[in-house]
Amino acid sequence: MTASANSDAVSYAKVSHVRIAAESGDRIVWVKISLAFLPLATPVSDAKVLTGRQKPLTEVAIIFAQLLTRDGFEGIGFSYSKRAGGQGIYAHAKEIADNLLGEDPNDIDKIYTKLLWAGASVGRSGMAVQAISPFDIALWDMKAKRAGLPLAKLLGAHRDSVRCYNTSGGFLHTPLDQVIKNVAISRESGIGGIKIKVGQPDTAEDLKRLTAVRQELGDDFPLMVDANQQWDRETAMRIGRKMEAFNLVWIEEPLDAYDVEGHAALTTALDTPIATGEMLTSFREHEQLILGNASDFVQPDAPRVGGISPFLKIMDLAARNGRKLAPHFAMEIHLHLAAAYPIEPWLEHFEWLNPLFNEQLELRDGRMLISDRHGLGFTLSEQALAWTVQQAEFGKRP
Repeated sequence: MTASANSDAVSYAKVSHVRIAAESGDRIVWVKISLAFLPLATPVSDAKVLTGRQKPLTEVAIIFAQLLTRDGFEGIGFSYSKRAGGQGIYAHAKEIADNLLGEDPNDIDKIYTKLLWAGASVGRSGMAVQAISPFDIALWDMKAKRAGLPLAKLLGAHRDSVRCYNTSGGFLHTPLDQVIKNVAISRESGIGGIKIKVGQPDTAEDLKRLTAVRQELGDDFPLMVDANQQWDRETAMRIGRKMEAFNLVWIEEPLDAYDVEGHAALTTALDTPIATGEMLTSFREHEQLILGNASDFVQPDAPRVGGISPFLKIMDLAARNGRKLAPHFAMEIHLHLAAAYPIEPWLEHFEWLNPLFNEQLELRDGRMLISDRHGLGFTLSEQALAWTVQQAEFGKRP
């Protein structure tokens, strides 16, 4: 055999080996998506409700994705919407779901790009990426399960627990005496911080509630406020200065979510840190916020920005620019991500989603603990199935 022929034979053997290896790799063979509506025991109001922008929140739409592979690995992920949007996210997820079939579940970035292009006509933010979120989160859940690790450990955890603060007891629909009771209960349960809502039409009422809560907690217990984008720039600066005396961990969403310049001005002028970002729905939007020096704390939401993959890019950019992290909502996902952040973060505690899962998170000494369960560490409950109103399956179970 000539040298050239021998070289060709070796090259062919290498190519064939690579092809066989690729063809023998694990593949996604079954996808299920479902839409459930989680009812809230009491309608919830923040500043946008009191000023007539929105109606009270009565339920949360949850969009689940369940994936199975030929080798028997599974992954679970979810997205959500408050008020409108759940039906739309589910509809788009249903349109693009079959693009996962036949893909190697380890190729998460490749799959993400494929799903983006499947819905290219509706853009790369908002509902378009929120429909990708359940699939992306399920792929990361599966990847950690395949490795036999909690997701936090797969990502490279900096800690085994995360500081945790509670929001749900301080909404504006709650009378002040009940807020004080809620604060006491949360503290006794092991919560490490308390956040209350502000942004009422009468700012004096905000200061009254804040004064009462600070007196209940004492001077040094971590306390945050959230204005839910209620103020204009002048009001935010004036109220922000009045709130300096309360030793707050942060003032959250004082301005419109997209007002980068306004948030930057507040961040520069006030001693109290500024937090924002929960309403942003893409990496690019967070990039503008971070590079614009528009907050001390970034507050990305993995289901809202498109899943764990873009969230990790936001984390990287935020850390390189010295920002602190306080993810919004969805503690079941964000616990793992916050644990992998190099700067000590905060985790938002919401018990709303507890009925959806068979497993629960553990709180101790003001911190939420990373369990030793693999992946995200959750399985769907019978209650989640009972609240399901639509579902669709693609492919076949192995």
